Amino acid sequence: MALLLKNAHAVDPQVRLNGIVDILIDDGMICEVGEGLAADGAQERDLEGKYVLPGLVDMHVHLRDPGQEYKEDIESGTRAAAHGGFTDVCCMPNTNPVIDTGAVVEYVRSKAERVGKCRVHVAGACTAGEKGEALSEMGDMVAHGAVMFTDDGRGVQDAGMMRRVMDYAVQFGCAVSSHCQDESLIGKGQINEGAVSTRLGLPGWPAAGEEIQIARDIEISKLTGCHIHVQHLSSAHGLDLVRRGKADGAKVTCEVTPHHMFLTEESIGDEYDTNMKVNPPLRTAADAEAVIAGVVDGTVDCIVTDHAPHAAHEKAREFELAPFGMTGIETSVGLVVGNLVNTGKITWERMVELMSVNPRRILRIEEVAIKPGCRADLTVIDPELTWTVTEDEFESKASNSGFVGWELTGRATDVYLAGEETMRDGKVL
Repeated sequence: MALLLKNAHAVDPQVRLNGIVDILIDDGMICEVGEGLAADGAQERDLEGKYVLPGLVDMHVHLRDPGQEYKEDIESGTRAAAHGGFTDVCCMPNTNPVIDTGAVVEYVRSKAERVGKCRVHVAGACTAGEKGEALSEMGDMVAHGAVMFTDDGRGVQDAGMMRRVMDYAVQFGCAVSSHCQDESLIGKGQINEGAVSTRLGLPGWPAAGEEIQIARDIEISKLTGCHIHVQHLSSAHGLDLVRRGKADGAKVTCEVTPHHMFLTEESIGDEYDTNMKVNPPLRTAADAEAVIAGVVDGTVDCIVTDHAPHAAHEKAREFELAPFGMTGIETSVGLVVGNLVNTGKITWERMVELMSVNPRRILRIEEVAIKPGCRADLTVIDPELTWTVTEDEFESKASNSGFVGWELTGRATDVYLAGEETMRDGKVL
């Protein structure tokens, strides 16, 4: 049955669209976009007051499957993605076993096709077992559908190995996504090195431990011609390095997370809340302001969540023993709309670039636009909906969010995947 979305405020900078239109969908595809549309027998939805965007993409999530399904699995993780307003995610390879062969890529993709509530794209590891010692089976993984390479979770420590990874990745036309973390410099660091780490008596993690590898990998990108994508950038100087690399013509892009924009090291109080323990760590207020400025001025290419679910008993341990990471895929839209779009810091068009268009280009996955002939992957957002983040309504298995208790404005209410509803009125179907 055809579907007619009426009175939607559609935004898509790819087709210079920003206005109230109707969208006719049939057989999974957008058939017509215009005013006053009608279609005999079509199911109608009135979306007055809501925004419709090309389906959102989170290109940095941890689904924990295979091997750590007690934290999250493909079914729960993609339900959380749909609940957050996403039609696509790219999952990281630091699972057990590591996604470093075509067989494991195939496992993830085939399971996602069976139980997933969104499209799942797979990032393969750069090195075997993410040990940084030997190349992974890169060609085999590409043959089975891998879209990017990364040793996310720790990063490639040896510069020569990173060059070899990029030399191979460029042959497949894939980006290398770099977790920039110089382990020899950060040591046993737990939070940003500075006044807060000193006050709390926790080992410090200097921003230089991130920035040195950003600079290194941009230079290796220039050497090899490979596209380097800097993950979860967190510092002002790191952003300047990316800005300088772009000016020099390097093939470099970068991503930032809501928690690095809207939380700071000061968010870690005397209660030692382990939900605030993330990698890279929350930085200073000046760093957060700089990261937001990079989103505004176009230096930052993508907003991602680094959705990192952990079991409650793991985060309940002492701060130094608790794992790094927080969930984020169900709060991202509210944080971005409420803090950036509704405040006028960025436009709806810029949000679409950051959370739909650019991630697709970097991952080299199919274009989605609000125009006839395109697949009907759409995210519907109520920009005025005010809600409070609570643990009990998460679709994720985990609730280790640093934003629990926050009141947010703006939320995804409906998601369409090839014209089929995966979420309706805030409920995952």
